[in-house]
Amino acid sequence: MTALPALPALAGRQFAGTGVLLRFALRRDRVLIPVWVAVNTLMVLSMPNTLKGLYGTPADRADLLRQLETNASLRALIGPVFDDSLGALTAWRVGVYAAALAAVTSLLVVVRHTRDEEESGRQELVASGMVGRRASLTAALLAAGVANAVLALLVTAGLAGQGAAGALAFGLGLAGVGMLFATMAAIVAQLTESARLARGLTAAALGAAFVLRAAGDSATDGGTSVLTWLSPLGWLENLRAFADERWWVLPLFAAAVVAQGALAYGLAGRRDVGMSFLPTLPGPATGRLGTASALAWRLQRGGVLGWSVGFLLAGVVYGGLTEGAADLVADNDKAREVFERMGGRSDLTDAFLASMIGMLGLIAALYVVSSVLRLHGEETSGRAEPVLANAVGRLRWAAGHLLIAFGGATLIMLLAGLGFAAGYGKEVLPILGACLVQLPAIWLVGGLAVLLYGTAPRLAPAAWGVAGAILLIGWIGPALDAPQAVLDLSPFGHLPKLPGGGMEWGPALVLSGASAALVTAGLAALRRRDMTT
Repeated sequence: MTALPALPALAGRQFAGTGVLLRFALRRDRVLIPVWVAVNTLMVLSMPNTLKGLYGTPADRADLLRQLETNASLRALIGPVFDDSLGALTAWRVGVYAAALAAVTSLLVVVRHTRDEEESGRQELVASGMVGRRASLTAALLAAGVANAVLALLVTAGLAGQGAAGALAFGLGLAGVGMLFATMAAIVAQLTESARLARGLTAAALGAAFVLRAAGDSATDGGTSVLTWLSPLGWLENLRAFADERWWVLPLFAAAVVAQGALAYGLAGRRDVGMSFLPTLPGPATGRLGTASALAWRLQRGGVLGWSVGFLLAGVVYGGLTEGAADLVADNDKAREVFERMGGRSDLTDAFLASMIGMLGLIAALYVVSSVLRLHGEETSGRAEPVLANAVGRLRWAAGHLLIAFGGATLIMLLAGLGFAAGYGKEVLPILGACLVQLPAIWLVGGLAVLLYGTAPRLAPAAWGVAGAILLIGWIGPALDAPQAVLDLSPFGHLPKLPGGGMEWGPALVLSGASAALVTAGLAALRRRDMTT
């Protein structure tokens, strides 16, 4: 009889310290969350003016809708459009990608404050204080909730001029996708013993959601396919913001978030700190793992494989869209100008190819940052210490990971080129050259990550902010006709526009030399400083 009144107090103790941990999480993410939310918000809010310049009259927009109805490839890439208003076109043009970016931000935040903390040993120290068993998971989900709430608020306020109801629906839809993948990441973090694996599996689920939506949208032009409804990204487009909103779709997000959150909390209460339901099997300490480079490859091979497959498939898709996309904008002077700013003033088809290859180069910069920062994760988790305690110097240890980072960037861009060539069906060597010419800028971003890690490891995650800012400049700058001084802030802005343009070796050599200098300076600093304890 006395146990029942104690139940609320017991439940309360499960969440003790949540407020403190939330403030700490937001403080740690004071760079990551604002940068990624700002990138996403600016990408969305810049689109109405861009579309107004491209399709300024109702006749232009109606013609666009007619063309999209018969273009299954573009529907697969972007999705169907349900109305010719600027708000509806904005939701169509950036909805899938803004939702994917919100999902990536959310999964990074949740995994960082759950499985990352356990893997590094910090969670055990925190749990020894007056902290509830589920406080860390709650704080992580609340941090992701703050990021998605701010994104929804900014998008709603920024698009209110296009229609208050549509803006609210679109903002809530983006936040719904973000929180759905946040709770999914919380589940995966309980199942796996590695933070990197948790991020990879959740990202793979996001990729599967994109593929399902693309397959469904290519089959039908109204978002009615079963495959589309199997994808959370398909739920967002079927919310139909700015086109007679379907408010009943929002409870789907709420139900999925509640169900996945409940499962995550249930799993969190059934395991010890640091353990998982799918423990990592111990591997051999000799043979193929007998060197630091072999260990680095074992740790990063899954990521390299995932990025490689993704870039190859993206190349095939974009290559197959080339002629259709070029025909779509052939009669629109302003749309052609945007492609020319992104891809050079050459043939429209070459300009489209150059712009799409440039976008993959910007995304490859995220890969190289992720791979370089694996060094930081190995150090802070304590796994680097036993490796360095043997006859392995710091430079040799770091070199294995950096070889995978910079060599992996080369591999994924090469595979992207092969995918483009396969999808387009011609100009194989020019397309491969255009993909490989992105490498000096990608390496420069990686070199900056090495410098930050070597000189100030606490600031190493700021490399994500740099990569996000470069992505923002390259993605939105040309569409907004940003001043050349702004575009020049990105290393990608100095590369020759290939295929179609002339090769300029000077900028490529300067960027390559600068990246080598940054790596050298970062490794020199790493050799001198104390390792994290």
